[in-house]
Amino acid sequence: MTTRLTIRLDFEAGRRLGAGKVALLESIDRTGSISAAGRAQGMSYRRAWLLVDDLNQLFAAPLVVAHHGGANGGGAALTDQGRRIVALYRDAEAKMRSAAGAEIDAIERGLAPPARAPASQTTGLPDLEVTTSSRRGRTA
Repeated sequence: MTTRLTIRLDFEAGRRLGAGKVALLESIDRTGSISAAGRAQGMSYRRAWLLVDDLNQLFAAPLVVAHHGGANGGGAALTDQGRRIVALYRDAEAKMRSAAGAEIDAIERGLAPPARAPASQTTGLPDLEVTTSSRRGRTA
């Protein structure tokens, strides 16, 4: 079983850093664009931009720099600090996974099998009830 371990760091004053924000940073690094990174993470450009702004305010140095549009269009990139924060976060996740491996395995062994989803959830089609008629062969 592949259980995904994520962490969320809750700093004072309600400030947070977690898996979603780190994934957004990684997408920005990969795509060079806040809007493309947002789409890759299933969020609007506005939501992605607000998260980037939140991240840039969370740390003493910005994690993302944005280049405004022009002849070649805009773009965004992680700063050295941004790449450092992503690496530190991923290292912390790996260490936590390693340190808690036996406990996670024990928890997994106690899980019930996944429930089977109704056909309508797996196919997008409504569930159909099959019935038979005892009136076969009769004419009206």
